[in-house]
Amino acid sequence: MNRPFHLRRSLSVTTLALGLAVLPITGCGSGGSVPVDTPPIIIPPIIPPVTSYPGVAFTGTVQSGSQPVIGASVQLYAAGATGNGSAPTALLTAALTTDTSGNFSVYAAYPCPTSDAQIYLVSRGGKLPTASANSAIVFLATLGTCSKLASATHIVLNEVTTVANAWAASQFLSNGANLGASSTNSVGLANAIATAASLANPLTGSSPGATFPANGLATSPAPRINTLANLLNSCIASDAAYQACTGLLFSSSGGLIFTSSSTTTFDAALAIVRNPGTNVAALYARSLTSSAFKPALAKAPADWTLFLNFTGAGMASPSGVGVDSTGSVWAANYFNVASKFSPIGQPVFPSGVTGYGLASSYGIAIDPQDNAWIPNITSPGSVNNGLGSVTVLTPSGQPASGPAGFTQGGIYYPITVAIDPTTPNSSAFTTWVLDNGNSHLTHLTSSGTSLSGTAGFVSDFFAFPVALAIDAAHNVWLANQADVTVTRVSPDGKTFNNYACCNGVGPSGLAIDQQGNVWVANYYGDSVSELSSNGTVLIYAYTANGSLNHPQGIAIDGAGSVWVANFRAAYLTQLAGATSITPGRAISPLPGWAPDSNLFGAFAVAIDASGNIWVTNFNNDSITEFVGMATPVKTPLLGLPQTP
Repeated sequence: MNRPFHLRRSLSVTTLALGLAVLPITGCGSGGSVPVDTPPIIIPPIIPPVTSYPGVAFTGTVQSGSQPVIGASVQLYAAGATGNGSAPTALLTAALTTDTSGNFSVYAAYPCPTSDAQIYLVSRGGKLPTASANSAIVFLATLGTCSKLASATHIVLNEVTTVANAWAASQFLSNGANLGASSTNSVGLANAIATAASLANPLTGSSPGATFPANGLATSPAPRINTLANLLNSCIASDAAYQACTGLLFSSSGGLIFTSSSTTTFDAALAIVRNPGTNVAALYARSLTSSAFKPALAKAPADWTLFLNFTGAGMASPSGVGVDSTGSVWAANYFNVASKFSPIGQPVFPSGVTGYGLASSYGIAIDPQDNAWIPNITSPGSVNNGLGSVTVLTPSGQPASGPAGFTQGGIYYPITVAIDPTTPNSSAFTTWVLDNGNSHLTHLTSSGTSLSGTAGFVSDFFAFPVALAIDAAHNVWLANQADVTVTRVSPDGKTFNNYACCNGVGPSGLAIDQQGNVWVANYYGDSVSELSSNGTVLIYAYTANGSLNHPQGIAIDGAGSVWVANFRAAYLTQLAGATSITPGRAISPLPGWAPDSNLFGAFAVAIDASGNIWVTNFNNDSITEFVGMATPVKTPLLGLPQTP
């Protein structure tokens, strides 16, 4: 079959309750305070502030497995807006209490801060019909934006909705079920909540959700989510089960769950999200004591990471990957097609985009207007003498580069591209194109006009360069796959500095972190190198304890962690970033995160504003999403990675 470029060198030649609020009358029993069937007391509505948006009435049920949670306290919140995990705003003047069937009703006109405020429910405490009151029962369900919630909707809060939200929105949650984001990352939060709804349907409390891609376009997350839900359920089902769970600690012999910083079912779920490789076997064994949710995993997973594999959108050996400002994901493909997915993995163009010069593509970059720039190794003979072009597609899949792509500047088998914003966060930009066929570098305006003459920039240092990245000073860094070097090119294309950095021939991937350090994936050296912004080698060859296996794609998240895709291994590697005490140290376990994720020819890595990691699989026409694993990154990636 066709091979990626590092295997095809021939190419170089290759609460305010605002309607009627109900205060239930409660009676006493052995299990604590439980509502009885008596008429509710009606209190007058509270008039909302004029700046608020009145929400609609809806109902809900709190369940543990198939059993009602009786006497639970339920509050409706608007997500915080002062940072990740920031304190939310309670929208009901008094929390509601579930009845003997676990039901509750939220009356209309509660004051959402804005129409697009993200709202969610949290239930706390309560009891199962045959158990005592349990303050550790905490469930969560997200509802989306206030204005889009339909009147008379019925919401289920249970272990499944709690697990789905803990994983999908993990970067925006803190202990105590606080959900919030910075005011500048409303898109990331909204997409995380949409992902949670695709993982678990909040209307039914089951996995997957109604919006999860159907017709074989994705692998169902239900077995893994249900296993985790069973794990939580096993600590609720009886008083004895609860006591057993409270005795477990994070230790070499322990399992879960209730620790000094993790005292509720929700906090326990969040602890597992953030320690996905800890005590996996013990936690799985505990999950087998409950069969509340099916289907479940038939054996213990490698870890508790949550991953989804998507197909469709015309993918045919997907290579480069990029994320736009809406969270949509673009993938270039070797076989003449561009693919685009929604933030929850739905194909935007069912068969992908073809034509417009797309041919034998390995790279992609997204510009400030969310256009996708895709280099094409080849082109029809009448176009640039068959030496390739650069296709630019608008968000709607239309060509912004004419019928065959841009060809100025000596383009010759272009293999990758990078966008260089004029200033940080600027809408003005230029584009750098790496010409693999003649080892030249082409510089284009945003409209495709050459800034590098008719032949591009060239240096004797260039040796089959295959990757490039732009630093904060607008220098261009190139990875020379036929050497052990990287080259820094000045913004005017006149000055070249070469740095021997890498063990084994084959630097193939580049990423630059927030401090300007350059991280290099050494494909043939099975290692990663780090250079300072001035070219000093800081790490010559970090092998992640031998787990790196032909590393290809590399990306930096918002906290500076380094994420590496291994082309010849079915797992993801995470390394400590430059600000760590031990930069380059493997954070992922041996052999890596999610070796059961079916990565196959993992080629490129991109991180979105929700903290999801997207990896293209060149050898099986799919793209894998690792849900909520990374610190969010502002998208599109323009210059150095930034937190949104």
